[in-house]
Amino acid sequence: MGKLGLVTPTLATTWPQALAWRMRRQMLDPPGTATAVDIVRRLCGVQAQVPSAAVLAVAVRQRQPAADVVDAGLRDGSLMRTWAMRGTLHLLAPDEAGAYLSLLVAGRHWERGSWVKTFGVSSAEMVELTEAVSEALDGETLTREELVARVGEKLGHGRLEEQLRSGWGAVLKPVAWQGALCQGPANGNRVTFVRPDQALPGWTGLPDADDGARKVIPAYLRAYGPATAETFDAWLFRGRTRKAMLRGWFAALGDTLATVEVEGTPAYLLAEDVDDLAKTKPTKAVRLLPGFDQYVLGAGTGAAEIVPPAHRKEVSRTAGWISPVVVAGGRVVGTWESADGKVDVRLFEDSPALSKKLLDAEVERQTALLA
Repeated sequence: MGKLGLVTPTLATTWPQALAWRMRRQMLDPPGTATAVDIVRRLCGVQAQVPSAAVLAVAVRQRQPAADVVDAGLRDGSLMRTWAMRGTLHLLAPDEAGAYLSLLVAGRHWERGSWVKTFGVSSAEMVELTEAVSEALDGETLTREELVARVGEKLGHGRLEEQLRSGWGAVLKPVAWQGALCQGPANGNRVTFVRPDQALPGWTGLPDADDGARKVIPAYLRAYGPATAETFDAWLFRGRTRKAMLRGWFAALGDTLATVEVEGTPAYLLAEDVDDLAKTKPTKAVRLLPGFDQYVLGAGTGAAEIVPPAHRKEVSRTAGWISPVVVAGGRVVGTWESADGKVDVRLFEDSPALSKKLLDAEVERQTALLA
């Protein structure tokens, strides 16, 4: 038995084969007819810190992208935007969001000494803040300025209000994880906040974390497998989940999980997907993916099988910025950017030779998406 429960592999495979399987599972090879909500579900959420990147992440997975589908989903409540994995804003399906949030809540990270020391808000104050936010948003849609003012009225204008203004996201992330708020419809260029239990018809609340894990881990492996428990935790919470808890979540899945070996590295896959992976052939597909794309974030920029270590700094840049990337055969082989309606591709010096026909076709496709 290996670390965190991995057992004797049932299949030996290669990274080109495994990455081709991921590309297909993530609707990249080929793009299909899935809706924005279906894509968000399949990818276990879409990072939406940069809204335009989230829109493009959906569009590149659709054969015939439709305009405004993400905004339409946010307006009709079939999508929600809230702080989720790794403390970043994500698009999620409301009926699934609680399961993901339950895993973030399980560790009560905001009660740890390091968090309290960094942000200066005690666990008792966080309880008061969560209750005050929930009360302030009862039947309301508030801008951040309005919410800060309402919370200040309830708790007293003082240090906690200052924390809300200066460390807005950091202090309110645990409130969002507990399901007390999410982002609402935009008010001009201002962000608004609502209560998901009141604003989202599909919201089902937060289950017990063990129940949440039974939904989230299989969903993750369907899109990002084969993967280790450590890779899953890095995607979920930057590796901060308590190891005993993480081990228990994977162990509880029992025979629904299988272990496969990818070029000598054992990793988990759903048992029902082993045969499908075994039949998958390596791909030559070339894709231009937007910044912060789930294909990269699901495995992490430290995944050498996807991002060459020598080029990690070109992909994972300062201030947490994740570059738009060129992917060929499942591996990142360059970056790209757009300006004045033109797409500029910058392949790594040591990238393998690419099909000019495939690359040109993808540049043309991306140019049309950006128009």
